[in-house]
Amino acid sequence: MTHLASAWSALGGDPALLPHVTVVEREGALRARLPVRQLARACVGACALAAAELGARRAGLGAVPAVRVDDGAVATAFASERHLLIDGRAPVSFAPLSRVWPTADGWVRTHANYPHHRERLLRALGVPADGASADRVASVLAERSAHEVEETVCAAGGLAVALRTPGQWAAHPQGAAAAAGAMVERERLDETPARVLPPLTDPAVLRPAAGLRVLDLTRVLAGPVATRTLALLGADVLRLDAPHLPELADQHADTGFGKRSAVLDLAIGRAGFEELLAGADVVVTAYRPGALDRYGLSPEALAERRPGLVVAQLSAWGRRGP
Repeated sequence: MTHLASAWSALGGDPALLPHVTVVEREGALRARLPVRQLARACVGACALAAAELGARRAGLGAVPAVRVDDGAVATAFASERHLLIDGRAPVSFAPLSRVWPTADGWVRTHANYPHHRERLLRALGVPADGASADRVASVLAERSAHEVEETVCAAGGLAVALRTPGQWAAHPQGAAAAAGAMVERERLDETPARVLPPLTDPAVLRPAAGLRVLDLTRVLAGPVATRTLALLGADVLRLDAPHLPELADQHADTGFGKRSAVLDLAIGRAGFEELLAGADVVVTAYRPGALDRYGLSPEALAERRPGLVVAQLSAWGRRGP
């Protein structure tokens, strides 16, 4: 329960509610060298406890309901793409050039699921697109250092990250910046009182987020799964993507259920976005830090136009640092 207590505390939860959570431990779930099972359990437990607390308040219950977290269910949710079938076939979740590769002095992780990332990776490596087999890319990477690949591909606008030991990561400027900050940060954007959601009409069916309107400006996995969770809790979630950056179809099938989806070009459809924002309670973003700011979508700018708005930001490497 240590991980759950830490997660719950980071969110500002009442420690007196922690005993409401019971855990069904399954040692074979989410096997990993890192404490993946414990961290996944803590994430689900904190979310479920928050949902139970909100549901109890909205339903007028005298006490927060008990929460049961089963490692088996947690493992299934965290590996949902492995259980999904689309028209009877397994989904394509990772492209052939998205993997961990050996280099001349270590290892590098590439991400080439999206067409523009694949094109930039190949250009940076000097591999022709028409001859871009995994064997060809492997032979090029085997002759280069991991850090050289990272710098070259990132400079080209692609995604490649050299694998580092814990000591190397701690010495890296971004590692130091991440360590200096909290895993979860909370701050008030304005002094507008929190919106009061209407009571739940059927206390027997606790859908704690019913009536909550969420704009989903996320991509890939972590952000879409966060908003998928809000949809499962009853929120009305609308996922927005740029027309020139559509989500991968199979990935969207896994992370998009329970939501509505639309494409919107902010350059020409700004009025449409402002109309959606005016009716939103929550905006969730998971692009690179600062990437949305130039469109006037920073948390501060959003809250100025929609006082009382809750803005959630997710970033793999933290919000500060190089």
